[in-house]
Amino acid sequence: MTRASWCRWPVPLVVGTFIGVVLAAALTACVTPEAGRIASPAAPSTVTAVAPSAPETLPLAPAAPATLEIPAIGVRTGEIADLGLAGDGSLQVPYDAITTGWFTGGPAPGEIGPAVLAGHVDYKKIPGVFGRLKELKTGDEAIVHREDGVAAVFTVYAVERHPKTSFPTERVYGDTTGPELRLITCGGDFDSSTGNYLDNVVAFAKLTRT
Repeated sequence: MTRASWCRWPVPLVVGTFIGVVLAAALTACVTPEAGRIASPAAPSTVTAVAPSAPETLPLAPAAPATLEIPAIGVRTGEIADLGLAGDGSLQVPYDAITTGWFTGGPAPGEIGPAVLAGHVDYKKIPGVFGRLKELKTGDEAIVHREDGVAAVFTVYAVERHPKTSFPTERVYGDTTGPELRLITCGGDFDSSTGNYLDNVVAFAKLTRT
């Protein structure tokens, strides 16, 4: 029997835009390496770029995300699942490799604040919807098709990889002055002794047009 592996990322003590509770986020997202293998620790890599210059885009009324496109890495999702809180206070996770989830406790994409979409990098030896997230570059676009028929276009301004032990909580989940998007998955080396990836990959994007 193939052992399912687990990958976790931190979620903050949330204030302002988000609900005021501690969330311990978890994402099932692994292909299990050969038995007994423990990935050697790698120096964390972080790639950050200056936000693109663009006219100010007004925030949108609340509307749930329906689907997501990221042309630069070939992402075109099916229906986006709602992610709430599990009984232990952790963030619920997408139920398979190809499904993207939206944290409903935060803003909808297009509202002021950081809307959060999560997806697997891989799961049960199936490539995940966010398997190529780390390849995104400044200026790439993520298009969220909302249930109100509006297509909210977000432009990537940073892609970062951080060890879970030093996750930039405030940068990822903290309040923003305008509508933003966070795309989150696991990354870095894989530790088969714990069944976890050691890092998280986060793409940061701003609403630039609709």
